[in-house]
Amino acid sequence: MLENINTDKIQYFAIAGSILLLLFIIELIRRKKIKEQYSLLWLFFSAAFITLSLWRDGIEEIAVLVGIAYAPAAFLLILVMAIFLILIEFSVIISKLSDTNKTLVQQVGLLKEKIKKIEAKNE
Repeated sequence: MLENINTDKIQYFAIAGSILLLLFIIELIRRKKIKEQYSLLWLFFSAAFITLSLWRDGIEEIAVLVGIAYAPAAFLLILVMAIFLILIEFSVIISKLSDTNKTLVQQVGLLKEKIKKIEAKNE
């Protein structure tokens, strides 16, 4: 059954999927759904997937370099690393936004207090 596997079809599918991912990310940037600064990792990994799709023996060479006996496991490792890096980036962004929101809420509270004092003086 393994003899019937057409590796060319798999490679073409991988190339098409990687290019579609890149085009999708570019379209999201163009429509301002993702800011450019937050899309850098997505662009990097979609370019990496295109490279790995075009370089037929790339996964095998990476697997040998890392010391992984089964090449698809190396691809899975790359995917997991990509997801972790993107999640870490989002965690940093969320932390910054949380701190900014906290500061803004405090400033709004202080401004409301000042407005109350000014209104009380004018009455």
